[in-house]
Amino acid sequence: MANDFKQNLGKIIERSNDQFDLVMQRLRNRFGLYKPLQIVAYRSYGTVNRLYLKGRVLANKGITSAEDNDTLLKNLLNMYRRFESDEVPNAQLRIVYQEQEYTVLTDKEGYFVINLEPNTPLPLDNIWHEMEVELVQAAISSFEPGVKTMAHVLVPPPDAEYGIISDIDDTIVLTSATDIIKMSQHTFMNNARTRLPFAGVSAFYRSLQLGRNGKRNNPFFYVSSSPWNMYDLLHDFLDINDIPAGPLLLRDFGLMQNKFFGADHMSHKFKEIQNILLTYPHLNFVLIGDSGQQDAPIYKEVIQKFPGRILCVYIRDVKLEERAKIVTTISEELKGTVEMLLVKDTETAAQHAADTGLIFHEEIKKVEEQKEIDKSAAAGTPTHQAPAPLSKDTRKMSPES
Repeated sequence: MANDFKQNLGKIIERSNDQFDLVMQRLRNRFGLYKPLQIVAYRSYGTVNRLYLKGRVLANKGITSAEDNDTLLKNLLNMYRRFESDEVPNAQLRIVYQEQEYTVLTDKEGYFVINLEPNTPLPLDNIWHEMEVELVQAAISSFEPGVKTMAHVLVPPPDAEYGIISDIDDTIVLTSATDIIKMSQHTFMNNARTRLPFAGVSAFYRSLQLGRNGKRNNPFFYVSSSPWNMYDLLHDFLDINDIPAGPLLLRDFGLMQNKFFGADHMSHKFKEIQNILLTYPHLNFVLIGDSGQQDAPIYKEVIQKFPGRILCVYIRDVKLEERAKIVTTISEELKGTVEMLLVKDTETAAQHAADTGLIFHEEIKKVEEQKEIDKSAAAGTPTHQAPAPLSKDTRKMSPES
């Protein structure tokens, strides 16, 4: 009975939302309220045989680039523009890759998804593969031809040692996801430049990317329950803080019944991680998360479903005793199978990674140095130190290089 009620209510909400969207689209068209259009192509991933691409066509709300001195009002206005999005349904796009053209339509929420099969072998000297995406047609009054963007799809090289799947909120950046007031302050009052990473994270992640073969070709994947509306902020945050680029796999907060009721934090993350492991059956992974939400139980389920595929798990301690106990209990249950470490700082994780052969011991010092730089930045203290310039191999890991 409860499930039937949930499904029926979901259908009513979905129909109501569809009708509202249709009315709003007609009003915007009639009064010319659509802004110039934009294509947002999300960083994605694929294999030598198949490239997966996802993106969205939206009205361009004029979200401005983040600056260190942005006012609170500017940050709030940009965040409002992100969530007050005007999607463009049934838009036709042309995708060009290896001189081959593909066509795809957006759904009613403006999303497009396509799987491409390359005609010729992929050049694997660069793990990022570019394709051009062009808006061909959209049934709105402000449509003008010529809107294009470049999409970037990651394909791990055959000599990658392992992959890394990481959460974002309270794992890389302070979000306070367990406290809605603090979370709102961190999220809405800051931007990609003023939100600071946890001390030492960028150096630790670069050390994992480097691995032990020195080729800096271990791929990163970021799985988060943040909505797709936050994509540009998270994308820029990773780049600004020199954190390895990787596909961002976020969540759609639509009112469709299968999203409004079913796609909770745990099911979304597990599904995305499962897809990654199924896509790369010969690649093992390191999992990184935090104790604030459900990362430890999710990672436990992943370990049980994919035995032998997870090398180790790092869980950042958000300093809530009851959450730490959950991680400790799961860690004990996994003993003898996979190590799950509850770590209080990045140096502890780096030391363990070096001791278990995931990274060079020399990298620990770099993590310590980066930690001091990050702590100085968080305290507002000037520092003359800076991360080492990117090597040629590092630039290959960046899709915009």
